Amino acid sequence: MAATDTGDGDQVDKPVERWGQAEDRFVEVTGRRERPQRDSGDRDSAPVEYGPKLPEGADYSALDVEARAGLRSLPKSLAELVGKHLVAAGMLVDEDPERALEHARFARERAARVAVVREAAGLTAYHAGEWAEALSELRAVRRMSGGNTYIAVMADCERALGRPERALELAKEAGRDLPADVAVELRIVSAGARRDMGQLEAAVVGLQGPDLDPKRRDPWSARLFYAYADNLAAADRTEEAIQWFLNAAQADDDEDTDAAERAFELGADESEIAAALPGETVEVDESDEDAADQDTAADDDADESEVDDEDDLVDSDDAADDDADDNLVDDDAAVADDSTVADNAAVSENPTADNAAADNAAADNAAADNKTAADKTADEDKNPGEGKSAVGDKSGKDVVDG
Repeated sequence: MAATDTGDGDQVDKPVERWGQAEDRFVEVTGRRERPQRDSGDRDSAPVEYGPKLPEGADYSALDVEARAGLRSLPKSLAELVGKHLVAAGMLVDEDPERALEHARFARERAARVAVVREAAGLTAYHAGEWAEALSELRAVRRMSGGNTYIAVMADCERALGRPERALELAKEAGRDLPADVAVELRIVSAGARRDMGQLEAAVVGLQGPDLDPKRRDPWSARLFYAYADNLAAADRTEEAIQWFLNAAQADDDEDTDAAERAFELGADESEIAAALPGETVEVDESDEDAADQDTAADDDADESEVDDEDDLVDSDDAADDDADDNLVDDDAAVADDSTVADNAAVSENPTADNAAADNAAADNAAADNKTAADKTADEDKNPGEGKSAVGDKSGKDVVDG
């Protein structure tokens, strides 16, 4: 420190001009009186580019005007770096949302206080299925901007996190002062939340309104009609669901939905689809058709095999029954023949015995007649006054006693 006289006898310490000393030292060493260049702190110095590899075409010039305006608070070089990664996130979000999220996170780490950066990070996280991260980023955007532009996306994140009640609370907080497209999206999300809670009819009613008109062609008509049809199907109102899926397909000029396919799956035939969508055809996966044909052919072969096996079994059983019947008939015939032969043999072997038996029977009859005649003659000799009744009584008694 150097002492300086103030003029009234007091002395105060005055800091040494360090930059002057440094400059003098620089002159002594280099022989030039030049001010040294300072790299650190230069707003326009280009920072080292690191982080996720930028895809081809990710150039700052591709960033839209509004986003560029949001980056003006950053140093130019940093704004360009962040802008490039925002462009990369937008390029990749549809085909590879995970890679897109890497670029969005990189941009957020370097410009967390810029609303457009937090907006990009939130929407990219939403597309990547990172619901909690998306909700956090979009809440930050809401605080920074004070608007409800992404209130429907926030409500959908709550629903995806298993909190449908919170989604309905957000919708209620937003009120009615919303842009038309945001209001429709919020109605769609609210209907989904009620459906998650089992309130199927309430979900259907919540989507009804003046804009639910099949003749309307607003930018959101296709999505609104599709959501209405989807909730009708969930409520088992199939015929109405088919009609509204067809209405959605008619309004979907960009073919962003699979409305025609959904109608076909619910039972609409090709003629109905052709009438609603002239020139349109429902594409069916050929591999599915081939698999179905193969299954049908296999089933037919199996059925034919079963029928053939059953026919063979029936024929075998019939043949066995016929053989058994033939054997039974042969056995009966053999028994009958044996009996006939035995009878004939018996008759042929003992004809004399039979004739003798017949002669003996005739002799017995003759003897009986002679005895009866003799008894009658004796009775008449003993009782000449009695009539035939006595003979009858005696004969009767003999019959009983004998």
